[in-house]
Amino acid sequence: MENQIHSFKVGTFNLLNLVLPKTPYYGDKEYTEATYRRKTEWIGAQLDRMQADIVGFQEVFHEEALREALSHSYHLKNAHVIMVPRTSGTPAVAIASRFPILSHEVITEFPIQIEFEGGILLPMRQFTRPVLKATIEINPDLDITFLTAHLKSKRPMLSEHMHEDSKITMLERSAGEVKSTVYRLAEALALRAIVIQELEQERKILILVGDLNDNDLAVSTQVISGEPPFRNMPEGTKREIWDVLLYHAKAIQARKSYQDYYYSHIHNGHHEAIDHIMVSQELAGENPMSIGRVGYVRTFNDHLIDETLSNDCVPEWQSDHAQIVASIELKKM
Repeated sequence: MENQIHSFKVGTFNLLNLVLPKTPYYGDKEYTEATYRRKTEWIGAQLDRMQADIVGFQEVFHEEALREALSHSYHLKNAHVIMVPRTSGTPAVAIASRFPILSHEVITEFPIQIEFEGGILLPMRQFTRPVLKATIEINPDLDITFLTAHLKSKRPMLSEHMHEDSKITMLERSAGEVKSTVYRLAEALALRAIVIQELEQERKILILVGDLNDNDLAVSTQVISGEPPFRNMPEGTKREIWDVLLYHAKAIQARKSYQDYYYSHIHNGHHEAIDHIMVSQELAGENPMSIGRVGYVRTFNDHLIDETLSNDCVPEWQSDHAQIVASIELKKM
């Protein structure tokens, strides 16, 4: 078939507070016109380096600012754009696609509640930053489900009268970190429920990208992707698990190399892989019924700076996250 797409690229990009100029955010912070212009131009240049056809964005304050950044990208300047409407002072996620976006949904409420023995329910009911789900047409006979998410950060959740820069005890800080971890785990389970709901409906391609604020081996991230079945399980049980399993692009790439330089964020000297791309089994090369595979994964992290080893710091017009891109190669039908 003419004009049939046989490969495309997906990416994830935490923009680090993309805000319109002279607009306060997080208190009294704001960009000058010059800083804003430099930031949007840098984002556009990074997008041209990435060459991704579909990108999930995090930390977007204004859709107008995102469109301005896209206008500086030759590759994505005419992309379709959708964004979660903001209802508070926090940023949101967004998607830009060179392919038609057939429909989309903003998911704020958890589709599941966590209950302990005795009927005790966790109080978390909503994502701290709503998830964005889109149906995107790659070919006339092939749609994919594309999810982008930004889970709760590791920053301590403190009481209203406390601030990170105020005098709080080590125990109060540790308690705040535990609260953040519990919230992120609850969000991970809710995201897992969304994935299972999508994949149980029909055989479809699902791609999940975003800043999950944990590495690929963390409990929260493993909750989202699901655990592969043990090899001695019954075949029927294995198939049920495979049907709703997600595969980490990082792990796929690692199998092809003797070395692993995948990190997307540096915090206090720790090189972390917290920005992720996951795919359903339809894109897992090990699956004989797959309709495609992850060809390669590239990490754009050369702008990151380890501030424990240098007097330099990441300029405010850049991002403190790497950009991740995975190429998707479809089988010719």
